[in-house]
Amino acid sequence: MNRPHASVQHTIGIIGVGEIGKALVEGLRHEGGASPAIFLSPRGTRTAAELSERFEGVQVCADNQEVVNRAELVILAVRRQDHADALGRLKVDDGKTVVSLIAGVSVDALRRTLGTAAPIVRAIPLPAARERRSVTVTTPAHPMVDALFNQLGGSLPVADEDAFNVFSALTGTLTAHYAYLATLTAWATSHGIPAESAERYVRGLFENVGRALNDESRSLDQLAADHETPKGNNERIRTTWFDPGNANALKEALDDLLADLT
Repeated sequence: MNRPHASVQHTIGIIGVGEIGKALVEGLRHEGGASPAIFLSPRGTRTAAELSERFEGVQVCADNQEVVNRAELVILAVRRQDHADALGRLKVDDGKTVVSLIAGVSVDALRRTLGTAAPIVRAIPLPAARERRSVTVTTPAHPMVDALFNQLGGSLPVADEDAFNVFSALTGTLTAHYAYLATLTAWATSHGIPAESAERYVRGLFENVGRALNDESRSLDQLAADHETPKGNNERIRTTWFDPGNANALKEALDDLLADLT
């Protein structure tokens, strides 16, 4: 994985200012970080206006075409089902660089929509980009794009769109993890623990687990083993709840998602 380095020196445009678009702006401006001008589409008007007020050099454009005209690097963060309507009339000069965050839309399909010969790179930035902690998968590798995501936590270029789609499917597990934690909290509450105390404990428990992931000298399997005592509580839950049937159900759900993404 490429590591962070100096700030990107290209003007940036973002079309579709939702949660990820907002996280990118906040990451680029994190702790007063310097970056070139950022141009935002009017889509997500409230969020775009708030970002423009908070950060110097962030401007809201009149329409998507103005974003394209003013930016050297154009990030597309619209929803998959909206991309044809939102992007179909844009004129994208071949000298631009386009970064697509649209899951399930291939480079070839997007090129047909845009009608451009400009370089198109797919990317999967995560919300942690706002703290410059996102490992962002990209394809194909591109110096300007990978420099941008290095600044936001690190770029991870992969060989092709088949590999990229596997990583895209993995991101679909994010809210399931939060729902798992919420289920643990609700279970404790059902046994008489005050909801605030249960949630505080669950948050603290898994924040500590998350910190252990920074130890790249141990595999994930090794981390699991290191947190278990033979015949202890953790082994009991892993073997009785997260059994082979449960694991296979998760793999099947991921396979179904991957098939849809490709």
